[in-house]
Amino acid sequence: MHFDHAGIATDDATALADLFTDLFGLEVAHEEEFDGMRVVFLDCGNGYFELLEPLEDGTIARYLESNGPGIHHLALATDDVDAALERARELGIDLVDEEGRPGAWGHTVAFLHPKSTGGILLEFVEH
Repeated sequence: MHFDHAGIATDDATALADLFTDLFGLEVAHEEEFDGMRVVFLDCGNGYFELLEPLEDGTIARYLESNGPGIHHLALATDDVDAALERARELGIDLVDEEGRPGAWGHTVAFLHPKSTGGILLEFVEH
């Protein structure tokens, strides 16, 4: 596994993308509307910032209401989400997703519950 991206909740993905482009020289690698969100991936060279802007009520909208903008999750790339989930189960990790599901950019994803991972929402991403 290796680091894939940091998911960042924001009220305005365009404004944040513009800021990070100006500040860090990052380029937009991918944009889409997915699962009630506008998602913008900025290429950091060895990973991405995934900007998550809610378009309707949902997980990210509720996160922003409770916590405000900021880092929502960290993602690790894996060749096999199901095997990664099985390893997490063996270690007693509480899962958000019992199996991989469709994610942004056409990837298969699954999340681990933060109560089992030091308070961090972790995502497995299979490319």
